[in-house]
Amino acid sequence: MNVKYVLLASVLVAQSAMAADNTDPNPLTEVGVVKVEWQNPKDYRDIKTSTERQSRFEARLFETLTKNINKQAEKSLKPGQTLFLQVTDLDLAGDMRPTFGATPGDLRVVKDLYPPRATFSYTINDGDKVVLSGEEKITDMSFMYNSQRLNDRPFQYETTLFTDWLKKDIEPKISQ
Repeated sequence: MNVKYVLLASVLVAQSAMAADNTDPNPLTEVGVVKVEWQNPKDYRDIKTSTERQSRFEARLFETLTKNINKQAEKSLKPGQTLFLQVTDLDLAGDMRPTFGATPGDLRVVKDLYPPRATFSYTINDGDKVVLSGEEKITDMSFMYNSQRLNDRPFQYETTLFTDWLKKDIEPKISQ
């Protein structure tokens, strides 16, 4: 009799754990003047993790990138302007490699052969008015060779990918 209750309890716990791991198919993050819709992250080229639950990793990745993009956007945009991104693909710097049992999970190997990439559309608004919009595919082929970027911040290469895009492509268009 007790075995039935133990089995029932384990099934309920397993179902609630699986339900907690289900995430929104298009998560939305918003910080300051930046709002990002991450469209179908399960289809992204490479946002795999080896050390934590995938849904938690994605939430941390999306929140961190949105926060870091906002820091640059507040400098690049004029007062009252907002940036909306719809990210359709993201490829983190490096590549996941199996360790064949040497470690509990796979290992991300970061080499210049595997640069960070992103595909997205964007809209810059000033109130209700669209100031600028477009679609972008960005890649940072020299992400390994910039000594100023060497630090231990999470997602440093991906952050630099977006902040460089804001500085080099958006700032000149906004200031015209």
